[in-house]
Amino acid sequence: MTNPLPPNEAKRLAALQRYRILDTAAEAAYDDIVRIASYVCATPIALVSLVDNDRQWFKARVGLEAVETPREQSFCAHAILQSGTLIVEDATKDERFAHNPLVTGEPGIRFYAGAPLVTHEGHGLGSLCVIDRESRQLDPAQIIALEALARMVVTNLEFRRTTAELAEVASNAKTLAGLLPICIRCKNIRNDTGYWQRVESYVKEHSEAKFTMELCPACASKHLPKTGE
Repeated sequence: MTNPLPPNEAKRLAALQRYRILDTAAEAAYDDIVRIASYVCATPIALVSLVDNDRQWFKARVGLEAVETPREQSFCAHAILQSGTLIVEDATKDERFAHNPLVTGEPGIRFYAGAPLVTHEGHGLGSLCVIDRESRQLDPAQIIALEALARMVVTNLEFRRTTAELAEVASNAKTLAGLLPICIRCKNIRNDTGYWQRVESYVKEHSEAKFTMELCPACASKHLPKTGE
């Protein structure tokens, strides 16, 4: 059994990697969301599922021991193909899932509802899903709540990504501080090893600043020929 791929699959996988979320430890923010989803939808199982290249990995889960399953068995791999919530009321009667090992064996999935986790770039990373071992339905209010919780998952992912990127920028940033010994005539700077170097070389090594060569008005007046001479 092979699940269909999104048309932007390569970009989607690249985006998923940028969030640096796969195989990370449990976090309360995501655990709380699956608990709320399970409660609101009255299902024994709820998952934050991220669809990787050949697996679906669960960032948070309630009611299920497995931490991942093969992508070819993934209901969520179908959920990321659409913008709205994927609802399967009875998997045994759906030709896409009737022979799925997760249906014919443990955990015996019958009902599935998955709200896709869609980034602002339009990439479906996975889903917030609720699962039951009995066929059933969700009412409109439950669907709205599930989709709202899915957006909260995406917000957490975006925050995580932004924080990581800012930390990386900060770790690479270079700043100038303290007293700089500078020659009063040639304006060369003495570095930490005692050698003198040109000011632009020193600044380049100790900051992200770049130089553009210009003449200030005073130097231009002194060194450039005056118009009309």
